Amino acid sequence: MAQVKEISTEGLKREFNVTIPLADVETLLSAQLEEIRKTAKHAGFRPGKMPLDLVRQLYGESARGEALDKAISEAVQKTFADRKLRPAMQPKIDLVSFAKDKDVEFKLAVEILPDVVPGDFSKIEVERFVADVDDKTVTDAITRTAKAMRETDVVTEARAAKNGDVVVIDFDGSVDGKREPGMKGDAHHLELGSKSFIDTFEAQLVGSKVGDKKSIKVTFPAEYHAPNLAGKAAVFEVEVKELRAQKPLEINDELAKEIGFPSLADLQQRIRDDIGGNYTQISRAVIKRQMMDKLADMHKFEVPQGMLDAEFGSIWQQIEQAKKQGELPEEDKKKSDDDLRKEYRAIADRRIRLGLLLAEVAQKQNVTVAPNELRNALMAEARRFPGQEKAVFDYYTQTEGAMERLRAPLLEDKVIDFIVSQAKVTEKKIAADELLKMPAEMD
Repeated sequence: MAQVKEISTEGLKREFNVTIPLADVETLLSAQLEEIRKTAKHAGFRPGKMPLDLVRQLYGESARGEALDKAISEAVQKTFADRKLRPAMQPKIDLVSFAKDKDVEFKLAVEILPDVVPGDFSKIEVERFVADVDDKTVTDAITRTAKAMRETDVVTEARAAKNGDVVVIDFDGSVDGKREPGMKGDAHHLELGSKSFIDTFEAQLVGSKVGDKKSIKVTFPAEYHAPNLAGKAAVFEVEVKELRAQKPLEINDELAKEIGFPSLADLQQRIRDDIGGNYTQISRAVIKRQMMDKLADMHKFEVPQGMLDAEFGSIWQQIEQAKKQGELPEEDKKKSDDDLRKEYRAIADRRIRLGLLLAEVAQKQNVTVAPNELRNALMAEARRFPGQEKAVFDYYTQTEGAMERLRAPLLEDKVIDFIVSQAKVTEKKIAADELLKMPAEMD
């Protein structure tokens, strides 16, 4: 049996000297050699019949290495189990002595998880914000759908194009006299006033007639998705091939049937339910943020340095990447690296504390993610990539840790739901536009 001596205790850090008797290692080595003997092949011997001395001669070194690994692993696990220690991360093992004719000695250093004691959740007070879905919001949503489906008729009279008309155009653009990919199109249907084209492109076509050829001058936005065009002035040679007028907008049962609903009332109810569901999700996100803030204030305890360093390292890597790409938040651009490190290290500490707390609550309250819930989450993820569903399934089922990354937020939400169920929740009605602004305000 291994002899263990604790040599250092500092916060969550523990260090031990561990000695494994030579006899224990030899016992494991003999067992390992016997296992090898069962299947080892050698000229003149059937599997399992090779003399043990010959097996030792041929496989002794590798067998001893495996026996040593097993002996150390068992000693480490027993050290933790006897002292009821929960390692926060992989322990560090430094071999001191492992000669063939001596006891094995090594140093074991480990950071342990803190004892997390959940507070009294019934003392937490949070607000749940609720917004009604008004008739105008439903009508506006249906109107947008109807506009997208509205057909057009060719304008036969010789009149000028106005906002709301659809012009059919050929166009060819250039920047500094150079043609660029994606700046050319033929027989493109463009609704004037829809703001689907950049800058004043559409406005410059108002008043044009069929057969007109125009040079449209515009400037690409500074944050345009194509870096080679961002902020650049461009010229488009445009020819108006056809003018079309949109048919009157009719929101009725026929429209609902075209969309796939028995009646306008059914369509309205579906839209109302969808918008209401969106409001509920936003409200849930807001109350979760409130709850996380309350929990962070309520629970103060030391976190393992290794976990903190790893979390901060991940965050800081994102910060440096954002710097290189010029995407650092405006408020962070004015801060020194020292100030940023201090701020984001505090964020990392908060994340670790909340993660450990929620994990403790999940364990004590037996909160788990059911197989069907995980399966539904996987299917929802796959639906985000139409045509690539099999690739998504393969990734999550064949990549180590992928399913756990899918499970983690589901478990977190279930734990938060449990805590909210224990807290004092006050419902407050607010206007929908206020609710829609909340997530951005609270980030």
